[in-house]
Amino acid sequence: MTKKTVLSLMLMVSPIALTAQTFDFDMTKSQPTYNEQAGYGYDVVAAPDKKKPAEPFYFSVRVPDGNYHVRVVLGGKKNSNTTVRAEGRRLMMDHIVTKKAKDSVAVEFTVNKRSPLIAEGKRVKIKEREKGYLAWDDKLTLEFNGDMPAVKRIQIEPADVPTIYLCGNSTVVDQNYEPWASWGQMITRWFGPQAAISNHAESGLTARTFIGSFRLDKILSTLKKGDYVFVEFGHNDEKEHRPGDGAWYHYQYQLKIFVDQVREKGAEIVFCTPTQRRQFDTDKRTIKNTHGDFPAAMKMVAEKENVKVIDLNAKTKTLFEALGYEDSKRALVHYPKEMYGKELADNTHFNTFGAYEVAKCVVMGMKELQLPFVQYLRDDWHDFDPAQPDDWQSFKWAPAPMTEATKPDGN
Repeated sequence: MTKKTVLSLMLMVSPIALTAQTFDFDMTKSQPTYNEQAGYGYDVVAAPDKKKPAEPFYFSVRVPDGNYHVRVVLGGKKNSNTTVRAEGRRLMMDHIVTKKAKDSVAVEFTVNKRSPLIAEGKRVKIKEREKGYLAWDDKLTLEFNGDMPAVKRIQIEPADVPTIYLCGNSTVVDQNYEPWASWGQMITRWFGPQAAISNHAESGLTARTFIGSFRLDKILSTLKKGDYVFVEFGHNDEKEHRPGDGAWYHYQYQLKIFVDQVREKGAEIVFCTPTQRRQFDTDKRTIKNTHGDFPAAMKMVAEKENVKVIDLNAKTKTLFEALGYEDSKRALVHYPKEMYGKELADNTHFNTFGAYEVAKCVVMGMKELQLPFVQYLRDDWHDFDPAQPDDWQSFKWAPAPMTEATKPDGN
C-alpha cells in the first residue's frame, strides 16, 4: 500500500490526519462544509449542488504559513471547463477542458499562504478592509470556477521552493472582489509549481506605510537566499506632503531601506516603476505622465545601488497607447451602472483583462533582465509585446461571486 493510499484512507476516517500538513481529498466523495474542528471543507459559498454544476465553489484547508504544492485532478461525469484560483482570486490555471466522462487533467502549482502573525507579540497591521480577505486568514483556499467546474481530487503538501515576494499598492495587490484586479494576482498563472508568488501588497500603501505596517518585516521573516522581492510604489507616495516628502528624498530613502534589508537576507531585489494612469493628452493618442519625478527617482536609486528595474511605467504607456483612447477603458474599471449598482469610471485600477496584460509586461521585464525565475515559466507562455496587446473581446474570465463597487484605497 502506497503512502498516498494510506493518507487517503486516513482522511476518510479521521480529520486527525490533517495535522501532518499533507492532504489527499477524494472530491468524488462527500466532503464537509469547512469547520474549525475538521480544519477543511467547502468554504465561502455553499457546497456545490449537483443540480447546478456550473456554480463556482471553494475548498479550504487550515495550514500554517508557507508554500504549498497543490495537485488538482479536474474532470467530471460530463464535459467540464474549469478555472482554478487560490486565496484572493490568484489565477493559477484557466479554462482546463475535459470532454468525456472518463477524461481527467491534472494541474500542479504552488500557493503561498500567509497570516498576519510575524512572531510572538508581533503582527502585520492589516487594514480593516483586509480582515475579510482570503489572503490573510489561517486557511489555504482554492476557488473552482468556469463554465462547468469539476474536480476529482485535491492533493496538498508543503513545498520548499524559491519565492517572489511582491510589495506595492492597489495595482499589485490580490484584489479580493470583482471587477477589480491587479498584475500581482495574474502573474501566478505563468509560473509552474517549482516557484511561488507571495503577494504582500495592499491598496493605498506607500513605501513608507508598507514598512510601517510591518509588511516588510513579514517578508523578511521567511525571506532566504534565492528569493526575490519586487517593489512597485509611486501612486500614493506622490500624495504624501509631510516635511521631506517627495521623489528625491523620502521616497528614495524608503527604497534604500528595501534594498538594504532584502540584501541582508541574501535575497535579490527588483524595482518596478509605477504603472501609468489612463490620462491621455488632448490629442487622445498620447499618455501623459502623472507620476512626476517618481519613476526617475526610483531609477536613480537603482543605478546607485545596482538594482535591476522593470520599467512598467514605460510598458504600460505603450500598452494604453496601443489600445487607444476608447479601448484602453477595457483594461480598467469602466462599467455602466447596470453592472455594479453605480457607474464605474476608474483610470488607475485595472480590471481582469488589464491586470492580465500588465502581468505579461512584468514577465517580459523578467525575461529582458534574464532573471533565473524565468526558467519556471509554464510551457504555454508566449512572449508578449505591449505594443500589440491581446484582443479584449476574446479575453475570457470566470467572475468570482464576490463583487464590490467601492473603489480600492489609493489612486
